[in-house]
Amino acid sequence: MIALASDHGGFALKEEMKKHLDSRGIAYKDFGCDSPASCDYPDMAKPACDAVVSGECEKAVLFCGTGIGMSMAANKVKGIRACACSDAFSAKFTRLHNNANVLCLGGRVVGAGLAAELIDLFLDTPFEGGRHQNRIDKVMALENN
Repeated sequence: MIALASDHGGFALKEEMKKHLDSRGIAYKDFGCDSPASCDYPDMAKPACDAVVSGECEKAVLFCGTGIGMSMAANKVKGIRACACSDAFSAKFTRLHNNANVLCLGGRVVGAGLAAELIDLFLDTPFEGGRHQNRIDKVMALENN
């Protein structure tokens, strides 16, 4: 199960990506927003990220205007490793080397075709582990300082 959430700036792209996930048979839970009416991205990021941390959802994809606000909010939730991506290399390596559990996309930055490609890379790329695990452990330890 994948958690989804957006603010008004990412609402349209989120709705398009729900169709893409449906076409792939990937289950998701939409934590809002439910319209293009103005709302605050931290309010949308929190419940989706909580679902990842609790294990209700495996990963999350969050959408705002740039992806940056959502990534900043998501990374404040203990246990989250979020990355805003707008290119294929970053979407792949944020999983391969950084074991990111949240992908953030900008509805005003990427189109639906690229967003679908980035989501596929994010969901289909496994964490490489090995030498990267020690670095992830150090990143996660920063939450306790």
